[in-house]
Amino acid sequence: MSAALIWIFLPFGLALILGPLRNERLTAGLASGASFILALTAWLLPLDTAIRAGTFSLKIASSLEILGRYLILNSADRPLLTLIYATTCFWFTAAAAIKMAQRLIPLGLGITALLVASLAVEPFLYAALLIEMAVLLAVPLLSPPDHAPARGLFRFLIFQTLAMPFILFSGWLLTGIEANPGDLALVMQAAVLLGLGFTFLLAIFPFNTWIPLLTEEAPPYSAGFILWTFPTTALLFALGFLDRYSWLRTAPQLPNILIIAGLLMVLSGGLLAAFQRHLGRLLGYAVIVEGGFSLLALSLSGTTGLNLFFLLLIPRVFSLGIWSFSISILKEHSPSLRFSEVKGLMRTLPFAAAGALLAHMSLAGVPLLAGFPIRQALWEGLARQSFGVAFGVLIGSLGLLIGLIRSLAVLCMVPESRRWEARESWPERIFLTLGALALIILGLFPQWATPLLVRLPSVFEHLGQ
Repeated sequence: MSAALIWIFLPFGLALILGPLRNERLTAGLASGASFILALTAWLLPLDTAIRAGTFSLKIASSLEILGRYLILNSADRPLLTLIYATTCFWFTAAAAIKMAQRLIPLGLGITALLVASLAVEPFLYAALLIEMAVLLAVPLLSPPDHAPARGLFRFLIFQTLAMPFILFSGWLLTGIEANPGDLALVMQAAVLLGLGFTFLLAIFPFNTWIPLLTEEAPPYSAGFILWTFPTTALLFALGFLDRYSWLRTAPQLPNILIIAGLLMVLSGGLLAAFQRHLGRLLGYAVIVEGGFSLLALSLSGTTGLNLFFLLLIPRVFSLGIWSFSISILKEHSPSLRFSEVKGLMRTLPFAAAGALLAHMSLAGVPLLAGFPIRQALWEGLARQSFGVAFGVLIGSLGLLIGLIRSLAVLCMVPESRRWEARESWPERIFLTLGALALIILGLFPQWATPLLVRLPSVFEHLGQ
């Protein structure tokens, strides 16, 4: 048996099976259970080692050949597979509560399998094609059948597609560099093409305008899933490039490039968030700020930056999941998510409104919540290198905090005569309560997430040394 069969083809096949089902709870239960089992097997089962139980023996091979190409998932990739399928289980578990399971789960499983394949394929050039296939699969997820495709979806498709030729051309040039590493002109051309490709793929400023449009126009929970899955995979794909090529990893200009790109994302996302009048767009700008924090973490030298990069992931997935879940409920009970339409919803939808605000607070770095400890460590690391960069990050975070205060004021803006009531269903209340507790517990005890993440840096052999 091959690892690719378990963690790529099995979930993709399950996505095809679940597609025709019309039972929300059954679909969510099967997908969540399968994702949990895939995460658990990735955590526990060794690869390329025989497992014996009496007369029964099983060996999971790390490599699978298909038409002369290889899908390789070795023992070092097991923590990454655990993270991917554990977070997928988190997203799928709540989907039935807001009646999104039939739509999200089959396409979401297929997208996850394709993105895992993009991280496993050799030669790595085929990863760009697999990512593009995942992008195309995301189109029906983000465009409801009763609505025409909107601007945000078109921009998402265009910018992600534009990344592919740049990455493919740079990969072709990188193959030539391996044969002739002294050709400086070839190195410069490959670096420029690679930079342009990842600028589109990672939605680096100014090519991130599709993110707030998408969170405004698409179903919020589907948009949240896409904005967790694609940027995370793209960042891991970029780290794979850095780990593979020493000349790229050791380039003296790399930390400055990462700092400039990350600071632009944090400042642009944070300052624009301060002036928004739409809860969905606020989520989009928070995602942009989060992408900037990831790049800034990678700019730090040694293992510190890589560890902080992975530590950002757990608070991010909880915050994005709870925020998008909450505003999905708010959108269901109001014409839109504009401030003028959601005034006073704290009185009628207190769980959803509190969930959105608490997740926003976590991503804004409010103390005692999940996002604060990692941001504090990141600020300290940046301040040691450059006080100006740390100050710019603080300004961006303050912009996100201003957006939070304005959201709080609007959601609470209601006459005192209106009585309190909770229109959320019990499954929605339970999920939001558990999510809020997770954000608080991770803020008070951030070390509890360390066992899940301590092995992740080992995925990359050379980075952080």
